[in-house]
Amino acid sequence: MLRNVVGLVTGGASGLGRATVERFVREGGKVVLCDLSTSKGEEVAKSLGENVVFSATDVTSEKDVLKALDICKEKFGRLDAAINCAGLGVAFKTYNFKKDQAHSLEDFLRILTVNTGGTFNVIRLAVGLIGKNEPDASNLRGVVVNTASVAAFDGQIGQAAYSASKGGIVGMTLPIARDLASQGIRVCTIAPGLFDTPLLQSLPEKVRTYLANTVPCPSRLGNPDEFAMLVESIIRNPMLNGEVIRLDGALRMQP
Repeated sequence: MLRNVVGLVTGGASGLGRATVERFVREGGKVVLCDLSTSKGEEVAKSLGENVVFSATDVTSEKDVLKALDICKEKFGRLDAAINCAGLGVAFKTYNFKKDQAHSLEDFLRILTVNTGGTFNVIRLAVGLIGKNEPDASNLRGVVVNTASVAAFDGQIGQAAYSASKGGIVGMTLPIARDLASQGIRVCTIAPGLFDTPLLQSLPEKVRTYLANTVPCPSRLGNPDEFAMLVESIIRNPMLNGEVIRLDGALRMQP
């Protein structure tokens, strides 16, 4: 149960983020749903009731994140868990020799800025509010849950930018957990494999079936609520800290 747990979820209007918001509400929690102003965040928040409030947020903007945290404090009085699900992807080889074209440096840096920089931006600001909570019996005040990807470990052709950005999230998990340990704030990262998100839903059925068959067991795409289930487990289990957890059905991506 997440009864009375207050969460802030980025990328909460769709996919893994939305599933996390929905699980929070279903289990008795309260959420500030953060997503871009162009997203369906407002619509999703209204559909889930009074325990969800939308805040238009670009995770790379200090101003936007601080505004979301202010809303969290004003609406719910505190913050217990910051869950980072916002992110972008791009597919391009380091050099396309057929077109005699190099990977765009602008695209590479944009993916790093949003995925890695945006995650760190939310963490560094959100823990300021989490750290003001009264500690529990184990001297804990709250938790941060990040989203990486199996691409951080076995990225495919064309995933240099995406893999680097997710590898950055993996790499900063332990040092940030150590940074925040004295304040009783835990930090974990989930590295999901292939999940049935809007991105994959837009693919032809033949491609979706092929991707599902690459997952050893269970041989299917992950359900976004299974991601949310792990988020809940991390929040509820006080000994989970400084760890990156693969959630992939034993998938190891091939080139």
